[in-house]
Amino acid sequence: MSEKKKNIFEHNGQLKLLLPVLIPVIILSILPILRGIYLGFTDYRLGSEIKFNFFDNYLYMLNDRYFWKSFRIGFIWTFAVTSGQIVLGLGLALLLNEKLKLNSITRVLILVPWAMPPVIRGILWRLMYEIDTGVFNNLFLSWGIIGQPVNWLNSFDYTVPSIIITGIWGEMPKAAVFLLAGLKTIPKDLYESAHLDGANAWQSFRNITLPVLKPIIAATVSLAFMWNFNAFGSIWVLTQGGPGGLTRLPMLAAYEEAFRYGNVGYAAAIGNIMVIAIAVVLYFYLRKQFKERISS
Repeated sequence: MSEKKKNIFEHNGQLKLLLPVLIPVIILSILPILRGIYLGFTDYRLGSEIKFNFFDNYLYMLNDRYFWKSFRIGFIWTFAVTSGQIVLGLGLALLLNEKLKLNSITRVLILVPWAMPPVIRGILWRLMYEIDTGVFNNLFLSWGIIGQPVNWLNSFDYTVPSIIITGIWGEMPKAAVFLLAGLKTIPKDLYESAHLDGANAWQSFRNITLPVLKPIIAATVSLAFMWNFNAFGSIWVLTQGGPGGLTRLPMLAAYEEAFRYGNVGYAAAIGNIMVIAIAVVLYFYLRKQFKERISS
């Protein structure tokens, strides 16, 4: 058998092995995405006939102040939660990387917030934010920090910071696990050599730890940005987008348009714009990271 025919047989065998994997991906992922893109160019309403309306949804979106408000709060939420979970997750990873007592138990416990479904996280924090029986009001009142109970989830001053704290708490363990795995790849000899050369803890972190972790941080930020921008479950349980649409993140806006108002076509268009917005932000972020790695 010639080498060319042998390669063809090997190639066909690989394709046969890939087909069982590709079929579920196409059915469960690619087809729904294509369906969503198509519906974004229609005026489809629940229970009505689907009619193609070209760019009408997107032209309407230009003057929809609720849409722009949802994207503004969406980016504020995403940047705040992503930044918080990376910074605090890195601190937690550095702590867990040290040889401390009960480290194995601590590593399991930090995964609890991540393991919780978003809806359960929302219920837990909603109970903690309760006006009369919540943990925060009771503690702050007993410490004299506040003079009267605060309505954390229905206040224009406190609601956004409250949901951001919830988001960071739920997502920080994820970042900590990724970064801890990166820390484990750094040889201890590097730190010992730096210590012998007179480097302090900050210099070792800046010159050894951070450069090694940069690719992992870049990947974690990219994934976290996508996950956080698409947040729904915990925010819906906490505020349902209130007060006054203040926490109506883009995913909540799309959900309401589709299932509260029946505007499935417009909701799909919002989803399409969300994908484009995420892709643009990640493109510039990853390009910057790539240029920095090339220059270094």
